[in-house]
Amino acid sequence: MNAAFHQQEIADKGFTVIGNIFTTEEVGALAACIQEADTSNDTFRKTKDLFAIRQFLKEIPAVTAAVFNDKLKDVISRLFGEGYCPVKSIYFDKPGDSNWFVSYHQDLTISVKEKAEVPGFGPWTVKQQQYAVQPPLNILEQNFTIRIHLDHTDEQNGALRVVPGSHRKGIYRPETIDWTVETETICEVPEGGIMIMRPLLLHASSRTTNHHRRRVIHIEFSDQSLPAPLQWSELLQ
Repeated sequence: MNAAFHQQEIADKGFTVIGNIFTTEEVGALAACIQEADTSNDTFRKTKDLFAIRQFLKEIPAVTAAVFNDKLKDVISRLFGEGYCPVKSIYFDKPGDSNWFVSYHQDLTISVKEKAEVPGFGPWTVKQQQYAVQPPLNILEQNFTIRIHLDHTDEQNGALRVVPGSHRKGIYRPETIDWTVETETICEVPEGGIMIMRPLLLHASSRTTNHHRRRVIHIEFSDQSLPAPLQWSELLQ
């Protein structure tokens, strides 16, 4: 891996793609572990268009060792140094006949254990018994997300569409995107590969058109402590 190249891509574009982090056998082991999970909890969401597990690493702790294999740990260390820990995790399974799509947005909230009025944090939302709040901009600017792809993903089965460089423009409302200035990139990721992105990167995904499944493990990382009494809801050290 060319660490300097990927660091520069993250700095300039807000994302990078790295292949061959997980072998076919490792992908299969991850999928098997997920398949065995108890899906009765409130953190599981299942519709004809999407199966999702919130608080993924907490709900299926047995998967943690398989997720953080030596290659992934090496990527995190070489690109971001020490001190970053997972603070939020979600698993998405988009079936091959799914009509599910997501319009352009930034990931502007973090997940915390309890609601507390702290200057600079707000507004608040609650989704499936999980508190989410928009933190100060500097926290979002420092955080990063790794998306582990268990299936080959391209434009036809919902690969992320992104606006390169939008992560450097603060809060960027989708309705204000000037397409005479901005460009769109399709982030194709091979099976077993990862996409790394900044939360402030504008991103979207389209409906599936080729009937191919798309399974993604989404993990957000931070190296920052939250002001008391706020606590990360899924801090994994």
